[in-house]
Amino acid sequence: MADSKPLLSLDGDPMAAEALLQDVFGIVVDEVVRKGTSASEKVCEWKEPEELKQLLDLELRGEGESQQQILERCRAVIHYSVKTCHPRFFNQLFSGLDPHALAGRIITESLNTSQYTYEIAPVFVLMEEEVLRKLRALVGWSSGDGVFCPGGSISNMYAVNLARYQRYPDCKQRGLRALPPLALFTSKECHYSIKKGAAFLGLGTDSVRMVKADERGKMIPEDLERQISLAEAEGAVPFLVSATSGTTVLGAFDPLEAIADVCQRHGLWLHVDAAWGGSVLLSQTHRHLLNGIQRADSVAWNPHKLLSAGLQCSALLLRDTSNLLKRCHGSQASYLFQQDKFYDVALDTGDKVVQCGRRVDCLKLWLMWKAQGGQGLERRVDQAFALARYLVEELKKREGFELVMEPEFVNVCFWFVPPSLRGKKGSPDYSERLAKVAPVLKERMVRKGSMMIGYQPHGSCGNFFRMVVANPALTRADMDFLLNELERLGQDL
Repeated sequence: MADSKPLLSLDGDPMAAEALLQDVFGIVVDEVVRKGTSASEKVCEWKEPEELKQLLDLELRGEGESQQQILERCRAVIHYSVKTCHPRFFNQLFSGLDPHALAGRIITESLNTSQYTYEIAPVFVLMEEEVLRKLRALVGWSSGDGVFCPGGSISNMYAVNLARYQRYPDCKQRGLRALPPLALFTSKECHYSIKKGAAFLGLGTDSVRMVKADERGKMIPEDLERQISLAEAEGAVPFLVSATSGTTVLGAFDPLEAIADVCQRHGLWLHVDAAWGGSVLLSQTHRHLLNGIQRADSVAWNPHKLLSAGLQCSALLLRDTSNLLKRCHGSQASYLFQQDKFYDVALDTGDKVVQCGRRVDCLKLWLMWKAQGGQGLERRVDQAFALARYLVEELKKREGFELVMEPEFVNVCFWFVPPSLRGKKGSPDYSERLAKVAPVLKERMVRKGSMMIGYQPHGSCGNFFRMVVANPALTRADMDFLLNELERLGQDL
């Protein structure tokens, strides 16, 4: 017999459910949208893991809690989370909060559908098709294919899998035994997902041949040619080159025209990982950085980065018009993709992808684009470039700041040289001591909650800061704050 005690559940009580959601939305607007984007608030409220576990009371119990407790839980989750929408969050390649994109994300989550068939996602099947068409047009293609993926890493893995299938279609059924030793090529500045993808797809990380990059982080086409010849001499079959438009640390753009020439000579698939730099295509002023991208076979582009569309929004674009995606990944599940439906079954795009359930990632970008227009998004990109240039010029005026190199994108890489190291560049332990500065300053800023900025070693360079100018809400005052805060945090070093 069922327990007569009422459960603390909103099932069957639409008014209570509506009241809860209104309260939660109110908390989100207050704590995330208003406070989370305010420069007068902290970027983060740092706590050590054990203390944070206690503060959040993470244990899941048998009894439910009151709605008031649930609302307090929501506030606590937001309070102790990093505010990536904050104007002083410079830590990643994504930041900021676009209200129209957020509205799209809220609608997406509320509708809770899967992007696999027209019958359950009619609006989003058509919308995704249109958004992908627009992105392909910016690349320079009048036709093609594509899909939204769960992140740029997966987009890159798809490209490798498609290139392999195109050359060796038997591998879909017969697996690795249908393949000779394969070789793919990318620069030493590539995203780590290229090696991860090779491992995941059974090619092995040894199949990834690392091409040299110049002092600015750009792939050297002559070394690509040399690596291809070397791989062939060793008995491997080259099949793909992955170039990068906007490397993760230095923000470098590979010379796509020259790389495309090499690929054309050798009959290789050209993939361009433009996850970070793809949005530059919107700018008439700066899109020359991607000259030659129209010659690629596939492109990865993450609008959730420079355009602030919100995580996640990652497109894989293809020049192919032969339905390669579906031929490579399709399995014709009869309970989803019936061929005798009452509408055009070509609209059931779910068999193009490895996933079954696939979230809707097009609405946030579509709604933001509708609100901003292409011109508004172009201004957003141009503003990021302008602010990065302002930061560079201000940095040069100050004692204690040293550029790693002149940036061509919105990654500004530099060292903060504390008072104790100034004028001592020739000392034998200078580099070792300088490399310890960034980790100390990072800890201080995070514990204070004043800002977040990433650092890393790179090649022969010790730890330096990588400032990312991406948040569309940034101003010159935020650039000035960054420099002033580093001076404050490091004045005693």
